[in-house]
Amino acid sequence: MAYNVPRAQAISVPHARPADYENDYEEEPERTVPTIQTPYGGPSVAGTRAILRNGIAYAPSRAPANVKNAIWAVNTLRGKPYVWGGGHGSFNDYGYDCSGSVSYALHYAGLLAAPIPSSDFMRYGGRGRGRWITVYARHGHTFAVIAGLRLDTTDLRYGGDVGPRWYADARNARGFEARHPIGM
Repeated sequence: MAYNVPRAQAISVPHARPADYENDYEEEPERTVPTIQTPYGGPSVAGTRAILRNGIAYAPSRAPANVKNAIWAVNTLRGKPYVWGGGHGSFNDYGYDCSGSVSYALHYAGLLAAPIPSSDFMRYGGRGRGRWITVYARHGHTFAVIAGLRLDTTDLRYGGDVGPRWYADARNARGFEARHPIGM
């Protein structure tokens, strides 16, 4: 199944949260049956957390448009192989490595103009976890958590580099620098 992924657009990003803000990102939303919505061309689900069905991520309806675009863009990478250096010469490549995959997602979210390597992600954006997007980087590997789903090229269950995939399970972030796009 293919999705039409729109090019990155200028999107207003919230820069501050109101004083009475309650973080509903940590809460597990009520699960509903996902429905395909067409405003941006990809699958969505009600709430604030993405869900994973058959390897396809469903973007949360309450997420900002750029987060939805990142999720839907990564869905188009499903099945691409791991290729060291893949996604760095061009966002459109045969295969992708870890930082190429994360760069791809951030590019289609309108948050990154050119691909960057894992070591540069250690200085990307702001420190710590973000509300919608967190990039975990160390020398030699990068992965991201977008709206609750992990974008990674390493299959921790069976081992090895498989290429860009969504995972619903967490990964030990020990030794990784947590960074987030400003406002995200």
